[in-house]
Amino acid sequence: MSVDHVSLVDVNNFYVSCERAFDYSLRNRPVVVLSNNDGCVVARSQEAKDLGIATGEPFFKIQRLMDSHNLAVRSSNYELYGDMSARVMELLGRYGTWHEVYSIDESFIGLEGNLEQVRSTAAQIRKAIDKSIGVPVCVGVSSTKTLAKLANHIAKHNPGLGGVCVQQLMDRSVLDNILSRVPVTDVWGVGRKSGAKLTSMGIETIADLRDADPLLIRKKFSVVLQRTVFELNGQRCIGPVEERADRGQVMFTRSFSTPVRTYEAMEEVMSIYAQKAASRLASEGRYATLLTVTAGTSRFAQGEASFPSAQVRLPRPTRDPILLSKLAIAAMRDLMQPGMDYVRGGVILSGLSDSPGEKQLDLFELGDGQEEEQKNVSSVVQDISARFGAKSIGLGPAGMAQSPQWTMKREHISQRYTTEWDELLEVRA
Repeated sequence: MSVDHVSLVDVNNFYVSCERAFDYSLRNRPVVVLSNNDGCVVARSQEAKDLGIATGEPFFKIQRLMDSHNLAVRSSNYELYGDMSARVMELLGRYGTWHEVYSIDESFIGLEGNLEQVRSTAAQIRKAIDKSIGVPVCVGVSSTKTLAKLANHIAKHNPGLGGVCVQQLMDRSVLDNILSRVPVTDVWGVGRKSGAKLTSMGIETIADLRDADPLLIRKKFSVVLQRTVFELNGQRCIGPVEERADRGQVMFTRSFSTPVRTYEAMEEVMSIYAQKAASRLASEGRYATLLTVTAGTSRFAQGEASFPSAQVRLPRPTRDPILLSKLAIAAMRDLMQPGMDYVRGGVILSGLSDSPGEKQLDLFELGDGQEEEQKNVSSVVQDISARFGAKSIGLGPAGMAQSPQWTMKREHISQRYTTEWDELLEVRA
C-alpha cells in the first residue's frame, strides 16, 4: 500500500559546502565562514569543529590557526549561497508529492511508496544533489515532521547510514536507546528555556518527552509543545511550515566597514539600501506600505550615542525605487547628527501586499509630466534589475561600479561562481 511519508532534506554545513563545491583545495581541511564585516564565525566544517572553534567566536581569536593548522577562512558570500539554495530547492521539487521550503538549506518534502521505495528515493535525492549541485545532504524520513527532523539528526551523526535514515526501518531497541540518550533540547521546537523547565520536571531526554502526559505538557507549556509530544508518538499534527525568513518585511540592514559621518555618505547608504529593498520586492511581486529607516553608533563607543529611527507611511502600496530612495534619504537627513560615527544603518519595508492598491492621498504628488517620467524611469530600472540582476543598474550612488568606502568588509570572499559572468569558474586542461 502506498503511504505518504514526511522527509526532511538538509544540506550539511551549508555555507562551507557551497564554498567547497567550487574550490577543491578546501576539502579535508578546516574551513570557517565569517559574518558581516568578517566579524565572527557563523559556519564551520567538521575539521574546524574538531579544532574547538565555536560558532560566534571572533575572527581575531582564531586567525593564528590559519598558519598553524591550515585553517581556510571565507567571508560570507550571500550571492553564492542564495543561488545554490535555489538550485537545491528546484531539484527537490521534482521528487516530492509536496514541497515546503523551511530555510535556506532545509526542506520538507512528501514521499509516497512503501518503506523500501522511500529509502531508495531518499538515496536518489542525495546522489542527484551531489552530482548536479555538488553539496552533501542528509535525508530523514518518518511519519511526522518532528520525527523526520529527528531521523535527519540520526542520519547526520551515524555515517554508517549513508546519509539516509528511515525511522520506521530502524530496530526499535536501537531507536529507543538513541531517544533515551539525546537531550530533549535537540527536539525541533524545544528551546533552551523550555528545555530547562522540562529538565526541572524530570523530562531530560527525547524519550522522556515522548512518554510525557500531553495534557500536562499543554497545561505547563502550550499547545505547540503538546503537538510536539503527539508528533513524537507518530500523530501528524503540524501543518504547513513557513519559511524561517520573515515574509512580513524586507530588510536591508548592515554594519559599515568604516564609520559614516556626513549627510552625503548617509544619503548613499539610504539610497542604495532602499533600491536594493525595492528590487527584492519587485522580484517577489510585492508592494510595501511602510518604510522604516534606522542607523546607529557603536554601543561600545565612548561618548555620546545616537540611534535615529523613523517610519514613513507610504501614500499607497509601492515598490518604486525612486520614491523609496527619496523618502529614505529625507527621513534620515532630519534625524542623523553629522560628525558622529554611525557604524550601521538600514531600510526596512513592511506592511507588504500583493497589489499596488488604489491611489489615496498623495503627499508626494508630482505634476502629470513628472509623474509619468518617474514611472517610466522606475519601470526601466525594475525591468533591467529583474533581467540582469540587482547590481546591473542603480540610481545615483547605487549605480556606481565601485562600492563606496563604507560598504561591508569581506576580505576573504570567494567568487560569485553562479551569478556573475566575470567570476565564472575557470577550468584549464
